[in-house]
Amino acid sequence: MIRTIAVNKNFELVKDVTILELVNGDFQWFWIDFNLPSDEEIEFLRDPLQFHPLAIEDCMHHLQRPKLDYYEKYTFFVTQSLNQQTITREEIDFFLGENYIITFHRQSSCEIDEVWKRFSQSTTIDKWDPSHVLYFILDKMVDNYFPLVYQIEDMLNEIDENSKGRTMEALLEDLFVTRHHLLSLRHTITPMRDLIYRILNSERMTYINGKKEYFSDIHDHLLKLTEMIEANRELTTDIRDSYISLNSHQTNHVMKVLTVITTIFMPLTFIAGLYGMNFHHMPELTWKYGYFATLILMVLVAIGMSLWFKKKGWFK
Repeated sequence: MIRTIAVNKNFELVKDVTILELVNGDFQWFWIDFNLPSDEEIEFLRDPLQFHPLAIEDCMHHLQRPKLDYYEKYTFFVTQSLNQQTITREEIDFFLGENYIITFHRQSSCEIDEVWKRFSQSTTIDKWDPSHVLYFILDKMVDNYFPLVYQIEDMLNEIDENSKGRTMEALLEDLFVTRHHLLSLRHTITPMRDLIYRILNSERMTYINGKKEYFSDIHDHLLKLTEMIEANRELTTDIRDSYISLNSHQTNHVMKVLTVITTIFMPLTFIAGLYGMNFHHMPELTWKYGYFATLILMVLVAIGMSLWFKKKGWFK
């Protein structure tokens, strides 16, 4: 689906204008949104919009790394938003010229829909321009990163506290899922931070002059997000190491208990085996109190070894 909106010379909004009329018309500026476009609609990028084949090819390839490319009369951007439900990356492309902005995305974008609605209902049309639209969309994309990071922080706190008494295996499984989400966020936010940095330091994007402080604010938010992600990744590492250390400690404790029990029974087994050989010339076998004496000896050996292990601190 393609939707269009334009601002005429009288700073009035004109909606649903054909692409050919926008290209050949006399408008202050216009915005074309390629929302889930069909193959036939994608051809408009070639004619009449006449964008470079390489830029169109980047639109066709799914999930390009966020980047910025300069062309003769426009700048091409590849950006990434994040799905709030699945925490998956979704690509949004921009063609930004002096008197137009083209957005291209193969999935619904709540950020673009919100800015489109805001622009359509604005009463100060004269204060809007293509770079303004770009800023609002990018700002909304970055703002939507924060709830996902906060959600992951809540998950980490729950894993760390383990208030529900879950097993260590279940906690480690959730921890590795959380680390995967953090990695996906980092693969989106870090390139987006670099992209905004290039915008701020670009000498060719003259049409954002006077608005760099707005893009600088976005860059500050991305820096904060980067620091939060790195801090959370370090926290996941600490939690993982703590759980692994605890598991090793518990395993060592169990092994120590089993070792103590085995060690105590070793002499008892020796005594039982010795007098279980049934040789004829074993005096203790014919002794009236031999059985009871052997039992007492085995009990004394067990008690003595237990006291000795306790003195050594093995039962602590």
